[in-house]
Amino acid sequence: MEPERLIKEFGGKIVFWGGGCDTQKVLPLGTPEEVRLHVRRNIELFSDGTGGYVFTQVHNIQQDVPVENIEAMFEAAYEFG
Repeated sequence: MEPERLIKEFGGKIVFWGGGCDTQKVLPLGTPEEVRLHVRRNIELFSDGTGGYVFTQVHNIQQDVPVENIEAMFEAAYEFG
């Protein structure tokens, strides 16, 4: 998905649900710091004047995702959300 385009097209008209962290590349393959930065960016983008944002995943977290990355995702969501 393209957060900037979605916000431009639909911001202020709908509440965004999901997209907390890329579950295909960033969450399973990134470092905990990359996960943290990705979550921060998404929260900042979707929370600013969009009509609302619910931080969650749009897919299940797969079994091959490092525990450290899951922890980093939730810690970042709590910190920046």
